Amino acid sequence: MKKLLKIILGIVLLVVVVAGGYMAYLFLSYHRLDDHLPLEVKNVGQESLTKEKSYTATTFNIGFGAYSQNFSFFMDDGDYSRAYNRQEVIKNMTGITETVAELSPTISFYQEVDVEGDRSRHVNQVAFLAEQFPEYSTVFAENYDSAYLFYPFTQPIGKAKSGLMTLAQAEMISSTRYSLPIETNFNKFFDLDRAFSATQVAVENDGILTLVNTHLSAFTKDPTIHDAQLRKLFDYIASEYALGHYVMVAGDYNHDLLGNAPSVFGTREERETWTHPFPKEKLPEHFSVPTGEIAEAKIPSVRASNIAYDPEVSYVSYVDGFILSDNIEAEAVEVVDAQFMNSDHNPVQLTFKLK
Repeated sequence: MKKLLKIILGIVLLVVVVAGGYMAYLFLSYHRLDDHLPLEVKNVGQESLTKEKSYTATTFNIGFGAYSQNFSFFMDDGDYSRAYNRQEVIKNMTGITETVAELSPTISFYQEVDVEGDRSRHVNQVAFLAEQFPEYSTVFAENYDSAYLFYPFTQPIGKAKSGLMTLAQAEMISSTRYSLPIETNFNKFFDLDRAFSATQVAVENDGILTLVNTHLSAFTKDPTIHDAQLRKLFDYIASEYALGHYVMVAGDYNHDLLGNAPSVFGTREERETWTHPFPKEKLPEHFSVPTGEIAEAKIPSVRASNIAYDPEVSYVSYVDGFILSDNIEAEAVEVVDAQFMNSDHNPVQLTFKLK
């Protein structure tokens, strides 16, 4: 009995030491990138945009290349934490780039782009996008570089370095990464770091178009975090407009941009943490969210990933899109019906003019 007791105590002690060591690793390795961080832009031309000409912009959360139609994600009560395999990631990235190439946007914004990650099977998606669109100037802003997350235990999500990528068929003058407020408790290891990038693009006669790319928190249950993130974003775009710049914000806001998406798409009224109505009333003066005929078309930009996609039962909403300053005319905005083939999001396309 004494020998058995010693063995049991030894096992318990080992578990405590390993768990304690892992927790120490999590906290000691945790870091946030500096706020107001200059980014490296890679220009392929010196073209400037012109006024009164129609252009297009596309925003697309690519879901780190894991989300085929039958993929479900553990953070949304689904089954998986990683893409099925490397081939599946490459297949999805190929489908994503083919969809965008067919749209041929002047400007494109991508979110959840992995540089390196266990979840994305170590496919460098920044390099993939740059190789597929060599005629575009590019800039990448890291959202987070997470420690190895040993959860879920059956298939840990592992490490991930991921962020935001902006492409433009015009000269990028400069770009900066701005950190967003996040939770400071243990949830910071799961909702991860958040940021937005701001890229200045040349417009004729020394004008500037500021392109803001963002991906706001999805799974935080603290409404003050959402409010703080939006407040920082709104303060920034107001300051850019005050400088006389054109300002375009694109990305995944994890808010219902229509305000009444449940009635539009016929889904349940109960809100998710990522589908609360977007507070349009808090937008700075001179800014608006164009939605065109999206409600009439009834094509959603996002699906819940708790189950494989089923158009009859899946929870859907409209959380991806644009915020524009009033010196940009929105001629049209539409969700491209990619049927969530290669991501849990559909791309959104804007046709616009600089006034």
